[in-house]
Amino acid sequence: MSMKKLLCLMLLSSSLSAFSVNEHVLTVSPKKIGAPIPSTLYGIFFEDINFAADGGLYGELVKNRSFEFPDHFMGWNIFGNVKLNSDGPFDKNPHYVRLGYSGHNDKHSGLENEGYFGIGYNKNNLYRFSVWARVPEGGSATLHVMFCDPNNRNGNQQIAETDVVVEGKEWKKYSVEIRATRTVDKGSLRVVLRKESNVVDLEHISLFPVDTWKGHENGMRKDLAQALADLHPGVFRFPGGCIVEGTDLATRYQWKNSVGPVENRPLNENRWHYTFENRFFPDYFQSYGLGFFEYFQLCEEIGASPLPVVSVGLACQFQNHSEEAHQPIGELQPYIDDVLDLIEFANGNPDKNRWAKLRADMGHPAPFNLKYVAIGNEQWGQTYIDHLKPFVEQVRKKYPNIKIVGTAGPNSEGADFEFLWPEMRKIGADLVDEHFYRPESWFLQSGNRYDNYDRKGPKVFAGEYACHGKGKGWNHFEAALMEAAFLTGVERNADVVEMATYAPLFAHVDGWQWRPDMIWYDNLRSYKTCSWWIQSLFSNNKGTNVISCILDNNKPAAGNNGQDGLFASSVIDKVTKSVIVKIVNTNDSKQTIKLNVNGYLKNKIKAVVTTFQSDSLDGENTLDEPNKYVPVTTQQEFPSNSFTISVPAKSFVMYELKQQ
Repeated sequence: MSMKKLLCLMLLSSSLSAFSVNEHVLTVSPKKIGAPIPSTLYGIFFEDINFAADGGLYGELVKNRSFEFPDHFMGWNIFGNVKLNSDGPFDKNPHYVRLGYSGHNDKHSGLENEGYFGIGYNKNNLYRFSVWARVPEGGSATLHVMFCDPNNRNGNQQIAETDVVVEGKEWKKYSVEIRATRTVDKGSLRVVLRKESNVVDLEHISLFPVDTWKGHENGMRKDLAQALADLHPGVFRFPGGCIVEGTDLATRYQWKNSVGPVENRPLNENRWHYTFENRFFPDYFQSYGLGFFEYFQLCEEIGASPLPVVSVGLACQFQNHSEEAHQPIGELQPYIDDVLDLIEFANGNPDKNRWAKLRADMGHPAPFNLKYVAIGNEQWGQTYIDHLKPFVEQVRKKYPNIKIVGTAGPNSEGADFEFLWPEMRKIGADLVDEHFYRPESWFLQSGNRYDNYDRKGPKVFAGEYACHGKGKGWNHFEAALMEAAFLTGVERNADVVEMATYAPLFAHVDGWQWRPDMIWYDNLRSYKTCSWWIQSLFSNNKGTNVISCILDNNKPAAGNNGQDGLFASSVIDKVTKSVIVKIVNTNDSKQTIKLNVNGYLKNKIKAVVTTFQSDSLDGENTLDEPNKYVPVTTQQEFPSNSFTISVPAKSFVMYELKQQ
């Protein structure tokens, strides 16, 4: 073959190769600085489902510590001479146990607690055992307190022990620290009356790790609280959704029962404990140990704006279809007073308001700086509007600076959704809570959901979002990638979307009833899902302002209209003087993109590139492999502000660009 023919073939091959690559052009314009990004844009939503509070975030290791479950010894094994009494020192938790002589020197009286799917002990860690106790006839009694491994069939079950001496007829709190000598994931707590002792009464038997989040005695489990702090959330919605409504009004979450001395907070039935026949947990109750004071305190410590949700006087509408199940509109004042008193508890002057004084007495004289309150959860229909109106009127009159969050119901579209949005505008809600538990196809079609929303109406709170993979119910990588695609649209429209929170937040691997969930754990370990990593990447790189981000043909990068499944958003961070571009490729093949950064950055650009991808779309992190799928960060340099990048198939890529 002649050199001339060979050259022609090479040129033809090069030309065909060039035409086979569908190169997109993504133009980012930092000089066109857009809307400020709300500090609350990316946050977290806590619902007490999947044993998220007791047995999860709340550090208490003892189940039914005050014997107030309907089955008073649920969670306990009792042996010997044990009696239940109901005239204890705490009026809201009146039950306690009396241990007496077993009747034989070789028999013991005592009780053993199974915890939440067992009690986890870490070797060499300290645990604080406490109990309210008395010797009713006077004198003293000795309790032998043991950490045990009841599943150890071949050796000593005891892994730690100490004695606690109780003295006198008056109720007093006794506390002691005990160090575990080995690691056990499903242990127990055993309390035995020494045989030579007098009769003793025990109430509020409690066990916490000494090393809780921030060292609080009534504290949070440290690894789970740290996982929240690492998100740097802008807002924290609590204490849940459906539990706020209750299966009926009698079992709705009542914040006033969750504050004050922890030993006198009454038990409440959890909305979820008998909801699912296939995942049935009749021992699922709320101790209220994790209460509104602790929620507010946690918000302050992780830098999140608190967003409490309160009852609007409607029981769960999914489970209650008659008006008789709900509070009559003419009798709503106690519910409205709960909202007004909550604002005082959070923000009020302790010298002028009793609820503010209670906050101060609990150790926080300064206000919690509450700015938002959500009234109602997933309510719908005219009955919700009629119930909401008097709340809005009274809150507006007394606290005009508090932002009120209403709801668009349980669906992301449809008749109820279309009815509620105009009503929210009429009633004057500041934000409207939208919920999206949808399959991959919905997220792929919703990248431009907020592009054409009314800019004059209430702001959007995307309060519960999660991709529920079709035919799949776990936190696999592809679901997280779909969520990332959706969040680019949230970020591009930060002028109308004020908050977005994934849901649910927590799940115990032995106690889940709903999945997927953001953070999973057992009694000793935890892991962050791919969805956690996506939320973290957006939350920790949200910048200060939206900037223009156009993909081809002057269209926002929303994945459709011939954009090959590409989604993108861009922000500028005035503090770090950087431009941050987030790109999601949902296509099955890699994408070549010419990235133009017009103005602001010129030549010699330094880039921190974060890539999140997986070798399997069904891949997920686990307790045994908690870091199997995590983002990878590299550094690159570009000679100018126009350069070509390659985005891998099915991946999320983020470029943080700075001038060298």
